[in-house]
Amino acid sequence: MKYKEIASAAMGATFFAIPYLALSATLLPSLAIGVAAFGATELVLSGSKKINDLKESDRPLYERLENAKKQNKQILDMIVNVEDETVQKDLNDINSITDKIIATVVKNPKKGKQVNNFFDYYLPVVVKIVTRYDEIENQKLVSKDGKKFIEKAGKMIGEAKNAFQNILASLYESDIVDADAEMKVFNSMIKADGIGDEDFLKDDKEES
Repeated sequence: MKYKEIASAAMGATFFAIPYLALSATLLPSLAIGVAAFGATELVLSGSKKINDLKESDRPLYERLENAKKQNKQILDMIVNVEDETVQKDLNDINSITDKIIATVVKNPKKGKQVNNFFDYYLPVVVKIVTRYDEIENQKLVSKDGKKFIEKAGKMIGEAKNAFQNILASLYESDIVDADAEMKVFNSMIKADGIGDEDFLKDDKEES
């Protein structure tokens, strides 16, 4: 049995045993927790294996991804110190979106070229601004310049969240176009073969 399967099985067994044996939970909920833990561990270890494979196949991309992970961890660590709830939410969203961008590039390294600016400029600048924001906010600076910076930085963080979301969406544009084309071919074939009566791709607006 490979390391990944051993680790996943061990994690699943542990998360099954704790509620079932230690907390006297019923069998089915305990099994569900164990299965979920097994699946989560499989995903984490699979992702780790893929990114480690880049060490040999594309070292520059590997280093970019590792650096991006560290920068994203910096953002995550600073969130708890931020007092403004809106900024907190925006930073949580930025952290989550960045995780998805990294995971997408790990899964398909060819997409890495589409987000060079994200890795080289956008993410590092956001980390720098968030770091300064965190310092100034927690020092309770009440000067005019301090308040002005906090206001501007808060707005910039919100804009960064929207920009990062657009970057993530752009990574899937070609996939959406390809899938849409496949659906159109499928729809045409089932209609031509007489095994489909409805045009399932027809826009609801066209029906009204």
